[in-house]
Amino acid sequence: MSKDWQAVADAINTRMEQLGLSQKELSERSKVSPATLRLMQQGANASRSATTLAAVSTALGWKADHLGDVAAGRPASGDDAEQDLREEVQALRGEVAELRAGLEGLTAKVARLSKS
Repeated sequence: MSKDWQAVADAINTRMEQLGLSQKELSERSKVSPATLRLMQQGANASRSATTLAAVSTALGWKADHLGDVAAGRPASGDDAEQDLREEVQALRGEVAELRAGLEGLTAKVARLSKS
């Protein structure tokens, strides 16, 4: 059975845009080379191993079998828009917490410097 690599490309590109991920960041998260990711993002008609698909799926916040399901034309696990939104909100909360901690550190530093 042939695989739908363009559907995989579309899924990857859409998800990267949703998450604000660059190709470099996805490569680092997934441990998949930028060259392989580039081919996947272009929908190149080249078979990808289940391991590669799982690594990219996981790095994009999906279940490991998500892109394998997309490639096979099966309903993908995690296609639920509400779940995607929950995951995005969770990621944003983490970023806000990091920003808040950084701001608190800067505020404390300014306070110490102004006392000197």
